[in-house]
Amino acid sequence: MPRQTQLNGTTARIRVVAGILQDAHDRILIADRTRSRSLKDHWEFPGGKVNAGESSEAALRRELAEELGIEVATATQFHYSEHDYSHMSVAIQFFLVADWKGTPDGREGQLIRWVDRISLDPDLLLPADAPVVEALRSL
Repeated sequence: MPRQTQLNGTTARIRVVAGILQDAHDRILIADRTRSRSLKDHWEFPGGKVNAGESSEAALRRELAEELGIEVATATQFHYSEHDYSHMSVAIQFFLVADWKGTPDGREGQLIRWVDRISLDPDLLLPADAPVVEALRSL
């Protein structure tokens, strides 16, 4: 499946995956975007774009290995949303990742931090990630 699909014949929607890592202490991993090209004042769930011909699960495993240095053992599809920014439109598949090998580390220079699931603030996150917070709180 291609990385982008046509929306209304003009705007391309970029396919993205995001991993929601939850540890044994009921905390969620988020990463800062200060080294990103856009939305630098936000945090996000780690992940990235799905390449042409790549499954969402394969993209998730690749992105989390590149960004965090971990190997995903199990991931469960959790949430799907679409969001339109002024500069791009995204379709995001969120996965709960409760089991992985390795210790998450900001391999691309990004800061990471663990946040209590219940106190996760949607205002800290990218606008496309914020709707997932309510679903996480209800787990």
